[in-house]
Amino acid sequence: MPVDSPERDGGSLPSSLDLPILAIRNSVIFPVLARPINVGRDKSLQAVEAALEGEKLLGILAQRDAKNEDPGTGELFQTGSVVKILKSVKIPGNKLSVIIQGVARIKVRRWVSTDGYLRAEVDVFEEPQEHAEDLDAKMSNLRELAQRIIDLSPTIPAEASFLVRSIDNPGVLADIVASNLGIGVEEQQELLDTFDTSTRMDKVVALLNKEIQVLELSNKIQSEVKGEMDKAQREYFLREQLKAIQKELGEVDDRQEEFEELKKGIKKAGMPKEVEKTAFKELKRMSRMSPGAAEYTVSRTYLDWLIELPWSRATKDVLDIQKAAEILDEDHYDLEKVKKRILEYLAVRKLKQDMKGPILCLVGPPGVGKTSLAKSVARAIGRQMVRISLGGVRDEAEVRGHRRTYIGSLPGKIIKGIKKANSNNPVFVLDEIDKLGMDYRGDPSSALLEVLDPEQNDTFMDHYLDVPFDLSKVLFIATANQMSPIPPPLRDRMEVIEIPGYTMEDKLKIARNFIIPEQMEEHGVTEANVDLTDEGIRFIIESYTREAGVRSLKREIAAVMRWVAKEVASGTLVDQAVIGPAKVEEIRGPIHFFSDVAERTSVPGVATGLAWTPTGGDILFIEATKMKGKGAMKLTGSLGDVMKESVGVANSYVRAAARDIGIDEDLFDTIDIHVHVPTGAVPKDGPSAGVTMLTSIVSLLTGICVNPELAMTGEATLRGAVLPVGGIKEKVLAAHRAGIKTIILPEKNRKDLPDVPQEIQDDLTFHFCSRMEEVLEIALGKDALDARKAELAAEIEAKKAKKAQESGGAAHA
Repeated sequence: MPVDSPERDGGSLPSSLDLPILAIRNSVIFPVLARPINVGRDKSLQAVEAALEGEKLLGILAQRDAKNEDPGTGELFQTGSVVKILKSVKIPGNKLSVIIQGVARIKVRRWVSTDGYLRAEVDVFEEPQEHAEDLDAKMSNLRELAQRIIDLSPTIPAEASFLVRSIDNPGVLADIVASNLGIGVEEQQELLDTFDTSTRMDKVVALLNKEIQVLELSNKIQSEVKGEMDKAQREYFLREQLKAIQKELGEVDDRQEEFEELKKGIKKAGMPKEVEKTAFKELKRMSRMSPGAAEYTVSRTYLDWLIELPWSRATKDVLDIQKAAEILDEDHYDLEKVKKRILEYLAVRKLKQDMKGPILCLVGPPGVGKTSLAKSVARAIGRQMVRISLGGVRDEAEVRGHRRTYIGSLPGKIIKGIKKANSNNPVFVLDEIDKLGMDYRGDPSSALLEVLDPEQNDTFMDHYLDVPFDLSKVLFIATANQMSPIPPPLRDRMEVIEIPGYTMEDKLKIARNFIIPEQMEEHGVTEANVDLTDEGIRFIIESYTREAGVRSLKREIAAVMRWVAKEVASGTLVDQAVIGPAKVEEIRGPIHFFSDVAERTSVPGVATGLAWTPTGGDILFIEATKMKGKGAMKLTGSLGDVMKESVGVANSYVRAAARDIGIDEDLFDTIDIHVHVPTGAVPKDGPSAGVTMLTSIVSLLTGICVNPELAMTGEATLRGAVLPVGGIKEKVLAAHRAGIKTIILPEKNRKDLPDVPQEIQDDLTFHFCSRMEEVLEIALGKDALDARKAELAAEIEAKKAKKAQESGGAAHA
């Protein structure tokens, strides 16, 4: 039970009290003056309520650990203050704002209760009203020092001087001065624990002298720094003040360790001298900033990038050419041109250590292994690999980075990739370089000119770093589906290696050696569960895929493996499943592609051409028909301007050489011709269909069908010459896939035939022509054309005879 206490109208307290105890954080309450405190913890609220129900007396003890939300009795200092609650007000957040008046020191004698809230029996120590004469001198010294601090400090109001002079009790004076000193909780508690007034005054005087030295030093620094100061200058001034204070107190700057680490990092990074000089300059600039300034974070991030970049770190190349060849063959079938070029690079690298890295561009249809080949190259030569996709990149800053003046700026993709590789000589894959965009933010392809130029990339300058970085040791490998979208200056900087589409035999071997083992492993089936026969694989290639690469083939084989996995998991498949063409069709459903060449060319006016597309080659049907009219020409099928001109050229040539071909010249005045290229939703353009269009028109007008197993390509001129075209290998492979047996090519494309695999050449018959007359004789048949010419000559003679007979009869009459 609480000890009775007398009236509080200025009377003294009993020597002991039973009080509710309030624990306070980050502060010590001295038994002087009135002050507000906020109370929010449950135990603290209960203690205040208990005090309000009694004599409004409350014991306050400081916590040893401010982070402890529920301190026990052993976690509180045992000396505190008894205060009287003058007023309490509820504030938002279920808290109380309490105004307290310090009364006297207390010391815990024993703890009465810890349930709900803390309660203790305490001894009360009031300041004696009478004091010895020797304390008068100490009081005078204390007042003098306090007055000096009031004069030196601009933050203490002048009214404080009156308060100091008006207090006659030495203990109260010492407590008031101590409560206003900017000292820590430990030092404040030490003063509260000092019950002897004389000793306490001596300690306060020592603290005052220390504070005076700090203020005098501050004023000295302030007198040296004159003039107007903006925000940055004020921060610098405060930093100098802090340094001076720390120097006087013998303390070390907390950031000094951070700067030392950065300095060591700069020295260990192996930067070039100019870059290192820039880094130290930025570090010096950063040391003068406040940690709270926005520029401080920008500088720190910039220095981190400089330190973490691999300025002198490089992986050691594996220069075993035989081993590298084995790795390349292990990962990819065929692609001999690329493999040969990589092995040549390794051979030269072995003989000349300081050679610059080549800049290769692998061009080919999707799914032929361009990107995966780059991974194999990195594995073969023992380097790290970094890949960035350039598809859809429209901002030049994505390549070169943003300048540090922008908020949140960072280096570009090139420097980010180098940092990710953690070496200055990785294999750097620039994927889909032909898909680069361009808009008002700049042209990324122009930014790549420096990256991909061996004469310039040893001093590549990223906008963010603003210092040169050596990219000459990097092996750049770009990939593209076609060369035409790549700007000529960028194309000129790269060594282009064309990767054509795969033949049937190529796909069969790739499926057997690479795709099937991979898909079996991914789907958890083994050779004991499934045997996909060569006939089954061929059937998948011919009937379910139509591509230059093997992506669709991989998906189709994966679908077969999923079916096998389902059968094995459900227990319905006990023996090995042998999957041939019939089983493939059962699993995958109706076939997706079939050859319609013979059917499409079984009528006059239809000819089969060959086209190049970004996905490889393809066959192209040209259809022509005639109807009554006045010699008009109609074109459909989403044809481009060049293709339309090719039709016009073909029509003009046919009309000019009509009689030599076996066509009645008068026919053109009585008919209209309609030329159509199927799959009208797909845009088409280019001159290489000129020969096919001319053949289609001649077939229509002569009534002779084109050989259904024949396809052709070439540009036709008005004088009947056949000019060379591009993409011969892709076109021949497409013809072979479609079941074509005979191909007509321009004579000047004979040089391109060695690029076609020998097994494909053996399956096909090639005719090389330089004139349209030769093309027509092969496509329509010489005998059929001669017969048509003879028939036309007979018709002309008959017309002449009839005309002569009619004119003779008229004269006789």
